Parts: sequence; C-alpha cells; structure tokens
Amino acid sequence: QIMNFTAKDVQALREKTGAGMMDCTKALTETDGDMDKAVDVLREKGLASAAKKAGRVAAEGVVVAYSDEANKVASMVEVNCETDFVAKNEKFVELANKIAVTVAEKNPTDVDALLAMTLSGSDETVSDAVQELFLVIRENMKVRRFVRVEGTVASYIHGGGSVGVLVSFDTDAADKAEFKEMGRNVAMQIAAMSPEYLSKDCISDDELAKMKSITIDSSLNKPESLPKPILKNLFDKAVNDKLFSDEDLAAYEEQKNNKFLFNFLSDKAVETLVELAMASKADIVANKIFAGAVDGRMKKQLKEVCLLEQAFVRSDLYDGDVAGYIADVAKKLGASIKATGFIRYAKGEGIEKKEENYAEEIAKMTGNK
Repeated sequence: QIMNFTAKDVQALREKTGAGMMDCTKALTETDGDMDKAVDVLREKGLASAAKKAGRVAAEGVVVAYSDEANKVASMVEVNCETDFVAKNEKFVELANKIAVTVAEKNPTDVDALLAMTLSGSDETVSDAVQELFLVIRENMKVRRFVRVEGTVASYIHGGGSVGVLVSFDTDAADKAEFKEMGRNVAMQIAAMSPEYLSKDCISDDELAKMKSITIDSSLNKPESLPKPILKNLFDKAVNDKLFSDEDLAAYEEQKNNKFLFNFLSDKAVETLVELAMASKADIVANKIFAGAVDGRMKKQLKEVCLLEQAFVRSDLYDGDVAGYIADVAKKLGASIKATGFIRYAKGEGIEKKEENYAEEIAKMTGNK
C-alpha cells in the first residue's frame, strides 16, 4: 500500500483535531490522504476535540480593528511577522493600525489592491511602508487578510492582537453607551467561545444533515453511550452467536450488572459491539430512545457552535443565552437591537509553522545521520 500522505499531513491533522498520532495515521490511510475526510473520520470516532480545531496558532503578528463611527464603517486586519518580539514592536503595531484605517477609508477589493494603495496619512503605498519597516526590523512581514464592514459594528481585540472580532447590529440605539457596552460584551463572547454560526437559522439543511450523521456514527462507535435496551440487544447477539472470546464471555457474565463493565472487556470485544451496532444502524436510528439521545446531543452541539444560542459567558451581567442578553439590553433601552453577523480572526490560524528539528540539524552539522 503506497501512502498518499506525509508525516507533515499527520502532524497537521493532529493539530487540527487533537487526536493521537496512530489515530491520525489510520484516518489518513482510510481516506487516501484526504484531510477533510480524515477529520470527519476522526470526528465520527469521537476522537476529535473541537477545542483544538484551530491547532496551535502558527505565525506571529497582530490582528487590529478600526472603527469610524461617523461614517459607520469598521475594518479588521491581520499582519504577520516571524517572532512574537516583533509583534510587540511599536512601529509594527502602528503600521498595522494605519493599514486598518486605509482599509476602512479606501475599500480595497483584495490584499493586492490594498498593497498598491497609498497608506492612510502618508504619501507612500502600503507595500512600500511594509518594505521600509522590513529594512528596520529585518523580519519578514505580510499583510495576510482584512475585512471591511459597513453599518453599526462593535469590535473587540483580545490579548494584544491575538484574536479580533467585529459584530454587526441592526439597531436604533447605536449611539447609546449601554448599546456600545453590550456590543463589546458580545464581541468578547465571540473571541472567547469561537462560535461558527450566528444562529441555528444560518446552518444549511445539508450541514445539519452532516452534523446529524456524524453524531449518529460517533454514538454507534461508542457502545457504552448507547441506551441500555439497545446495548443489551447487542450483547445478547454477541453472546448467543459466540462473537466474543472466552475471556470476554466470562467477563461479561461476571460483570454485566456493573456500571464499569466496559473496563473489564477487551478492545476486541468493544470493536465487535461497534460492528454489530453499525450492522443494525437502521434499526437503532429508528429507535425512539436513541433518536431522542441524538436530538439531545445535536441541541447541545448547536448551543456550542451558534452564537445566539450559546450561554452568555458574563453570567454576572445576565444569566441565559446571548440572544436573551441582547434582548434584555434592548428592553432596558426601549430600543430594537438585532445581531446580524460577525467575523472572528485568530492570529496565525491555519498558517503552517516551520518546525525546528534540532536533533536533525546537529546530526547534519556533525555528519552523524
């Protein structure tokens, strides 16, 4: 079998999902090196931890935001550099902020167009300004991406530029201090909790169906999580058809009423149960108890990935979900406020970082391979 992937791919998949080396290698082998499919495979096996989705943040740099309230326009820019030391350099941060102003004022179509524009408050182009700073700092710099949003926008930058957020609102209370504070709190929520969607309504039927199918498969891959009657049927079949080894049969007979039963079974026995569950997938999916459990898990997932359904982090201000918090502030102001969208940038997400392998370097230098 020729492998259609490299050790680098395995590492990238590990950073994306937080799953172990062996699991990632297996998933890539199964999917012929297709990264997206491998992520799905790991998700289905319940091994991917969503928290590590962004992986270890790669490149250094800053995310900065700029708001022009008079003209109702806001912008956010990510500028990268090689080291954290430079990312904190005053001149570097100042240039990033000037670039954000340029984006708001001149509305470039893409990064190349932005680089060719005259930098706000200067007579040189953005590209030349970056080049000039490079000569001082001696570090590779790159304007990576930007976004420009018109209308009423709240912004928040976290941790000196590690994460930036813009949130758009429809409201008739844009100039009220309470509204501005609320907008900032919602932006902080997005920075901290990294939602993927504004609300359930923003998820297409296809995506929902895919989420559901992944939830079903990950449940079937974890027999211990299945409702008791379904699990009992699987065990009965395994025992009656002698699909377990003698050791596992004995362990099952002895421990079947123990809630830690699975600690006494071999991996092979658990694999057998997973195979049986997959084989009777249609019947299990049609089971009311199972369907209820899947719906419960889906609801929980949607609460995690949809901003308005998330529990509001600042429970000292409001106890409930984000939608409720926004409605509460609107009611107090006697105003209408509706969140209409958001953009979240995490510095360096998705950029491959150069891995330094010191052992190899030393071996090369000393001629010991």
